[in-house]
Amino acid sequence: MTPPKPTRRFDLIAFDWDGTLSDSTALIASCIQQAVADVGGTVPSTEAASHVIGLGLMQALAHAAPDVPAERHAALADRYRHHYFAQQHTLTLFPGVIAMLQELRAQGYLLAVATGKSRRGLDEALKNVALQGMFDTTRTADQTRGKPHPQMLHEIFAELAVEPQRCLMVGDTTHDLELARNAACPSAAVTYGAHPPHAFAALGPLCIAESVPQLRAWILQNG
Repeated sequence: MTPPKPTRRFDLIAFDWDGTLSDSTALIASCIQQAVADVGGTVPSTEAASHVIGLGLMQALAHAAPDVPAERHAALADRYRHHYFAQQHTLTLFPGVIAMLQELRAQGYLLAVATGKSRRGLDEALKNVALQGMFDTTRTADQTRGKPHPQMLHEIFAELAVEPQRCLMVGDTTHDLELARNAACPSAAVTYGAHPPHAFAALGPLCIAESVPQLRAWILQNG
């Protein structure tokens, strides 16, 4: 007699973009530093600039450049966009991302992106790496609210008719894990992105993966 197929734990895998699927952490941190220098603020360290990755742009820049007055934030954002869009064509996905996404789709998982990027930024990023159509839905910070507010995940759940506990949120920052916690869904963390892994355990991810292949294997075995 054939043993029964194990019950699947998740229906939906929601991914952060920068630092989780896209190898963009170094570029984003550098563009933040260049933008702050352009407007005359105190240039943050690479660690400080990396820490805000995952937040919405204005929120991230305000944290990274606390001495830049609010009336200069629009100019700061403009300079960030100038530097980022001039170099985004150089970005690539982490090794193994495309194979992982293709296998997850073949296994019947719904796929989504929940990102602090802008709509324009995500659309251009997806185009640059030829992933248009790979995801069942996507949400950006300027469409909803920035992380860790749960609105972007709540909208994804509603659109795809998925209960929160049936979604796994995957990210490389504490912002992503806090987003998952606030949306009442499980999470998984990756250690190759923007945040060091020592803070992840306190937020209760089910998995802390050191590479895309390790993440893929864990999801296929446990998801």
